[in-house]
Amino acid sequence: MACFAGAQEGNASMSSYRLGVGDKVLINVFGQSDLSMETRLPDVGKINYPFLGELKLVGLTLSEVEKLIYTGLEGDYLVNPSVAVSIVEYRPFFIDGEVKHPGGYPYQPGLTVNKAAALAGGYTERASRSDIQIVRELESGQDTLEVNVSHMIQPGDIITIPQRFF
Repeated sequence: MACFAGAQEGNASMSSYRLGVGDKVLINVFGQSDLSMETRLPDVGKINYPFLGELKLVGLTLSEVEKLIYTGLEGDYLVNPSVAVSIVEYRPFFIDGEVKHPGGYPYQPGLTVNKAAALAGGYTERASRSDIQIVRELESGQDTLEVNVSHMIQPGDIITIPQRFF
């Protein structure tokens, strides 16, 4: 029987979170320190994993990565390996427009647009609290969302706070 210890926490959108370039993951094969590793996903989206070679992790969920490693190690290398994959550090999100300190910030689960703006020093005097746009990378390309200040953000999102017109 396979042991997959899923590490998804937080809101429903994070339960199907797909890994992206810049995410830092911890792969743990219990009792096998030489097969356990912590790595940041590079631009190519692939890592070099012992015995299995290059594995493409970008675009996969944590449970899909666990299954990929479990399947690769089972039989030839280990009998019933116990694999757990977790995110150590998410890729940053970016916020620009009418905030005091635009830029990239570390993502934390549970962030809303309002909380992201607070991390960026708060809104400027001219900031609009409506017509906010988020550009999000999807498997099929980019998607632009019109959101409000209570919308949950995801790692890698680019948030634009527009200027309001009086």
